[in-house]
Amino acid sequence: MCGLLLINKPSGITSFGAVNKIRRLTGEKHIGHTGTLDPMASGVLPVLVGSATKLSDFLICSDKSYVATVRLGTLTDTLDITGKVVKTRPVNVTNEQIDRALLNLLGETEQIPPMFSAIKKDGKRLYSIARKGGTAEIPARKITVYSIKRTSDIDENFEFSLSCNVSKGTYIRALARDIGEYLGTGGVLTSLQRTKTLGFSLSDCVPLDILTEQNINDYILPASRAVDGFREVYLTSRQAFRFSNGGGLSFDRLPVSDFKEGEFVRVNYNGTFLGVAVADNNIGELKYKCLINPVGKGK
Repeated sequence: MCGLLLINKPSGITSFGAVNKIRRLTGEKHIGHTGTLDPMASGVLPVLVGSATKLSDFLICSDKSYVATVRLGTLTDTLDITGKVVKTRPVNVTNEQIDRALLNLLGETEQIPPMFSAIKKDGKRLYSIARKGGTAEIPARKITVYSIKRTSDIDENFEFSLSCNVSKGTYIRALARDIGEYLGTGGVLTSLQRTKTLGFSLSDCVPLDILTEQNINDYILPASRAVDGFREVYLTSRQAFRFSNGGGLSFDRLPVSDFKEGEFVRVNYNGTFLGVAVADNNIGELKYKCLINPVGKGK
């Protein structure tokens, strides 16, 4: 079994829990997701099945889109509503002031990730340290907020909704915190839904709870769909055998050669997705990077 499964993860379950369910339904040992969603969050969760898990390293850099709800005036230790309230503040802000706060987040900035996160510090997950009452110095990370806008007025509970498109590694919980800091009120996330990643949206996904052992195969897409955004190169039988055994592919023997340095390329032979190669312009070849479906006797 090999391919891509697009899940609409419900809230209340971890990404690891979703993966475990798919592992049980498929009987496949190698299962992995391409971007963690908090238990509170729902939405698009791409899951790689079987040998397609080898593609995970190529997918973590994908931009992501979300819709979220932020509550002003409340601060928690987790930066979302599931955490322990550590402070409350009065709120007296307008929609226009919120819009200015969102505008302040646009573009490339630095963000300090939440203490309750899976980031490792000295070999330990930050959330493990936080759960024991500890703290750690967390270096800021560069992120990019491509777009962010308010999609509802602030209500009587001091909540408003927003939509955003952000780079990898962006914590929406931390955006809620930063919005609250800008406004002087504090802020936490009360709901979060990932609406798009890897070019896939909610309409492409299947709800996790309708999957069964009998129907799950109907929803598994070809592994190549996970790297749809990569350019594709078609090989001869000899080239396909060479690639399957770890060999490079000379630019001058390929139908195209205008590759960018470090560009990832889908490799195809006779209608079969073989794997991924990377362009090395210094030596003028596509170098073996990842093999999914070998031709002939593999390495």
